[in-house]
Amino acid sequence: MTQLTTVVLEAKDIVKTFGEGEAATHVLRGVSTEIRSGEFVALVGPSGSGKSTFLSIAGTLLTPSTGSLAIAGESVLGRNEKEIAEVRNRHLGFVFQFHHLLEDFTAFENVLMPVYGAQARVSAPFVARARRLLQRVGLKDRMEFPTSKLSGGQKQRVAVARALIMKPEIVLADEPTGNLDRKSSDEVLHLLRELAHDEGTAFFVSTHDESIAMRCDRILTMEDGMLSSTKPSLS
Repeated sequence: MTQLTTVVLEAKDIVKTFGEGEAATHVLRGVSTEIRSGEFVALVGPSGSGKSTFLSIAGTLLTPSTGSLAIAGESVLGRNEKEIAEVRNRHLGFVFQFHHLLEDFTAFENVLMPVYGAQARVSAPFVARARRLLQRVGLKDRMEFPTSKLSGGQKQRVAVARALIMKPEIVLADEPTGNLDRKSSDEVLHLLRELAHDEGTAFFVSTHDESIAMRCDRILTMEDGMLSSTKPSLS
C-alpha cells in the first residue's frame, strides 16, 4: 500500500449546530480527524449520529459552525464560495449512492464532466485519462454507450471514473454500494481499494454495511456527534 505520509484531509474541533437558542440542534460536537494519501477509511454510525453532516463538511458542501478544515494542506474555511469551489474541484472527488449521471450522455462524456466545469476546453491529456480510467474500471467496451443503457454496477463504475478524472487527493463516497446487489457491491469495493493503492488517492467511505467497513484500513464511528477510531481486525 502507498506509504501514508501526506495528510489530505485534516478536520479539527468541527462543531455544527442548526438553529439557535432552545431550538438549537447540536449535530457535531468537536470532531477531529486526519486522513492520509492512499488510505481507505470507513465512516459508520446510526442514522442521526451526524455522519452525513460531517461528510458534507469534509466535502466543503456545508460550512461548520466552528472548527477548522484543510484539504490537501489548504485551509478552506473563511474563503468565498468561488475559492472553495476551486479547492473542491482540484482536490476532491465524489461518489454517491445514486450515481447522478447524465443518462443522455455516454459513459465517456460523463467521466469528462468535471473537466468541463474547470476548464474552457478538454485537453488531450484528460481525454486520454478518461479512456484509461474507463478501461481500468472494466468499461473498455462501454465507453460510447449512453449511461441509460448500462447496469447499476456499470453506472457506479462510471461514477468512480468520473470522481478520479481530476486526480483528486481524496474521494468522498456516500454509501457507494448501497444501491447495488451483493456481487456488484463487492466488485465496486474491490475496485475502489485497488484504485486507492494504484492512484495514491484516499477514499473516505460512509457506509451502513459492516462487511465493507471491516475491509477498510480504519473505521471512524460517529455517535452523538462525536468520533472514535478503530482499526478493523480484518482487512
